[in-house]
Amino acid sequence: MTQSELRGKSRRYLRGLGNQLRPTVYLGKEGISPALLQSLDEAHAHNELVKVRVERSCPLDRKEAGDRLAAAAESHLIQILGNTVLLYRPDPDKPQIVLPD
Repeated sequence: MTQSELRGKSRRYLRGLGNQLRPTVYLGKEGISPALLQSLDEAHAHNELVKVRVERSCPLDRKEAGDRLAAAAESHLIQILGNTVLLYRPDPDKPQIVLPD
């Protein structure tokens, strides 16, 4: 699934699911480091939808951080709201979230 295939209803549905999530990965002063990417991969292994908090000490702008995180984690950038970034990466074997058509 490419970035362009995830539109409209699917994005709104995922944003709705992301409302009740708490951030599980924190992007701080180290920026996007190998350790951060590993914790993001682990978070995606447990959940397809992951919320990342961009701390004030982060050297990157939140929008730039969102784009870079999505590219590095091979996931879809769903939403940037305040200092949180919502990322979605479907499980290739058994997807947990069924997207509306």
